[in-house]
Amino acid sequence: MAATAASAIFNRGMGSMGAGGKDNTMRGLVSFIADLRNARARELEEKRINKELANIRQKFKGGSLSGYDKKKYVCKLLYIYILGWNVDFGHLEAVNLISASKYSEKQIGYLAVTLFLHEQHELLHLVVNSIRKDLADQNELNNCLALHAIANVAGKEMGEALCADVHRLLISATSKPFVKKKAALTLLRLYRKVPSVVQPEWRERIIAIMDDPDMGVALSVTSLVMALAQDDPDAYKGSYVKAAQRLRKIVVDQEYSGDYVYYKVPCPWLQVKLIRLMQYFPPSEDTHVRQLMRESLQAILDNAMETPKNVQQNNAQNAVLFEAINLIIHLDTERALLLQISAKLGKFIGSRETNVRYLGLEAMTHLAVRAETLDPIKKHQDIIIGSLRDRDITVRRQGLDLLYSMCDSSNSQTIVHELLKYLQSADYAIREEMVLKIAILTEKYATDVKWYVDISMRLIAMAGDHVSDEVWQRIIQIVTNNDELQVYAAQNILQYCKADHCHETLVKIGSYILGEFGHLIADSPGGSPIEQFMALHGKFGSCSPNTRAMILSAFIKFVNLFPEIKKQLVAALQVYSRSLDSELQQRSCEYLAMIQMPNDDLLRTVCDEMPPFPERTSALLSRLDKRSGNGDKRTWSVVGKDGVPGLDRSATLKRNFTNGGGLTALSPDGSTNGPKGGINGGARTPIEELAGLDLGAPNLASASHLSPGWEEGYNRLLVRSEGILYEDAQMQIGLRSEYRAEAGCVILYFTNKSSAPIQSFTTTLDNPSSEQLKIDNKSLPETTVRSGEQTSQTIMLEARGVFTEPPTIRISYVAGALQALTLKLPVVLHKYMEHAVLAADDFFKRWKQIGGAPREAQKIFLAHDISAEHTRRALQGFRWCVLDGVDPNARNFVGATVLHTAGGKFGCLLRLEPNSENKMYRLTIRATDEAVPPILLKFMEARLSRPWPT
Repeated sequence: MAATAASAIFNRGMGSMGAGGKDNTMRGLVSFIADLRNARARELEEKRINKELANIRQKFKGGSLSGYDKKKYVCKLLYIYILGWNVDFGHLEAVNLISASKYSEKQIGYLAVTLFLHEQHELLHLVVNSIRKDLADQNELNNCLALHAIANVAGKEMGEALCADVHRLLISATSKPFVKKKAALTLLRLYRKVPSVVQPEWRERIIAIMDDPDMGVALSVTSLVMALAQDDPDAYKGSYVKAAQRLRKIVVDQEYSGDYVYYKVPCPWLQVKLIRLMQYFPPSEDTHVRQLMRESLQAILDNAMETPKNVQQNNAQNAVLFEAINLIIHLDTERALLLQISAKLGKFIGSRETNVRYLGLEAMTHLAVRAETLDPIKKHQDIIIGSLRDRDITVRRQGLDLLYSMCDSSNSQTIVHELLKYLQSADYAIREEMVLKIAILTEKYATDVKWYVDISMRLIAMAGDHVSDEVWQRIIQIVTNNDELQVYAAQNILQYCKADHCHETLVKIGSYILGEFGHLIADSPGGSPIEQFMALHGKFGSCSPNTRAMILSAFIKFVNLFPEIKKQLVAALQVYSRSLDSELQQRSCEYLAMIQMPNDDLLRTVCDEMPPFPERTSALLSRLDKRSGNGDKRTWSVVGKDGVPGLDRSATLKRNFTNGGGLTALSPDGSTNGPKGGINGGARTPIEELAGLDLGAPNLASASHLSPGWEEGYNRLLVRSEGILYEDAQMQIGLRSEYRAEAGCVILYFTNKSSAPIQSFTTTLDNPSSEQLKIDNKSLPETTVRSGEQTSQTIMLEARGVFTEPPTIRISYVAGALQALTLKLPVVLHKYMEHAVLAADDFFKRWKQIGGAPREAQKIFLAHDISAEHTRRALQGFRWCVLDGVDPNARNFVGATVLHTAGGKFGCLLRLEPNSENKMYRLTIRATDEAVPPILLKFMEARLSRPWPT
């Protein structure tokens, strides 16, 4: 049977061998395989293999073998290896086959290398140059063989040596689509092994390939970008817009190849990857991008209105649909889409198909985490509770997660009681997680003292072996911090300790609570000191050493609280002072020494009541977050709505009881030694959070990467509303702008001046003044611009406050190779100014009202052209209203304007004094906001002191 299976595998691997002559037959190999398949016993198979190995070894030692013979014997070794037998020779001959000129021989050589060798094998160093040669070969088949080998056996050294060659094949304009696909997947495999192989300067070119017209190339590159974006989302944020544009082309514009239609669903694999990629980034605030996504998601929902009867079509459609639902939940603001998916999910969780039920519950869990209201989900509460009894454990686990996420004050008691009921029959694999979630929900939504205590004790009694230390420690912390809980908790735990069967975890709680608060119930029926002592003493023999130590600590506190039972307590401590356990023995002896002291001052000090625990985050949440970690780095699985890891509905577990008390919380310090302080433990050890260094790739769209020649067009447009921003041999970029009050609109026109089309045209904006200047794209340029054609981009800019730095734009496109420009946009503060006409009296009155520093900026500087005509034109270009006849000196210029921002209007006044003899200006600017004058002065000095571009 093994020989038959290996033969089938081997034949598939050999299926692509070259045609002609001996290559298709290799009779010796066929005969050898037939002999092994006919061997009826393992001994006969082993005998035949040993005979063949001896023959092959002799042939290799003899040398002077032809390429065909080497290939034949290596094939036999490969077949023997696939059968599971050890092959300890022939590796060098296999490596030599890689350098063969004949494809069939080279193919066998590469197959042998990928099977015989591993990442650390010493022979791998011998094949690096041969692989590099095949990567540079003009034969695409040789390229693919080399890429396969790299993907399978390359380690750190080989990956670093060959990554540049793999990247070259990926970006080369002459590479065939199937080579690009393999190059992208090979680079992905290398990146997963050695992340440093992907260089920061490659990222724009890699993102650009997402626009490749071949769907297979786009799919492979998107897989690569997904891995890169998860680890460095800031560096690959340009892929967000690419994904939104490509998804719309597939779903709405129906631009796809018929070869990639799977049961009437266009390229579902690429759709799923594009949608998931967009979930790795925060939702875009760009109006145009949001509209692209909205149209695509609505089309996906519309296509899923009817359930197809074909299973494959249904699976493909559901794969896209559920990923689209996750993206809609991630976006969080698409109300119409959220309502549609709420209704769809209700049908899915009641489906007969297990996979559909699971995916529906999973998506509804994400919706519950992010939704502002849980009412649509609560409609299906009975079905969700029923999922706890599903026949599939994954569905049961997902139902548990959903119940935890959808719980609030209105349904908390119902859900908690249902979870407790199910806990008795739940799988052992999920019991600990269930206990954690029940404990968290009980604490979070407790509005009654008795309900919290009853549920907590019942929980531990039912699932004691699955109760983590954080759970019972948390109960002690809450009881200690809330006076109204202490009496009832002491009475309740005493009854459990009196029972014949009491779990050890309840004994731990009883030891602490009775030691601290047992005196509060000493006068109540059934709660006398001797009954408390007997309840704990009766459980001593069946407990672990740690629990026994806690019981002894309770006894020493009883000595301080209940002198009437001191005799019984001393007798018990004397018995345990002879224990074989060194910890119990030492503890008992120390307690006896304190009791026998002449006065009880030390005893009272040591046994003083424990102070309240500091109010911090619950350790239960930390424990739950560790258990529910997700390898996928989609933003909704990493950060909740309030920036809290995990499910944000459990972010703040703090509720007030009816009498005003509160459930306080402790920091998740990971401690497992119980509540700290006094005789119950030592010092706390907090977890220290380390601040990581920012080692991300540089932002190429920032002002620090401006392209040569950017300044001429920028300076020209500082005082004009339209013109040429930049021009070179391939591209002309024109700009038209209009500003009204605090709102501005800039339209960029990109003209392809070259004779060939440019592809993957991409623009990225960088806004260093994002808090004061809001930028919103209303349209994006086309990704392909043919020769002589033009595309445009519309940008809306709102001045929210006084901003200092203008935005920059990164323009990248593929024209043979990747071309990129980084330009500064002429969007500066004075663009939001509006002329103001003032009479002479009004001008000087307001000039005095504003006063000097800090609302004044003044500077003397050299001027290039000091003529009156040039000066007037410059001031008007900077949107000042030149007031003639106002200044007593006719050579001086005065002006007024109003700066508009969303935060308010600011009056601005100017006085410019030319010095014709020295060609100098004295410029004084005053404004009602102290931040405005230095900014305006900076730009005006820069323009007035140098020649103006024509």
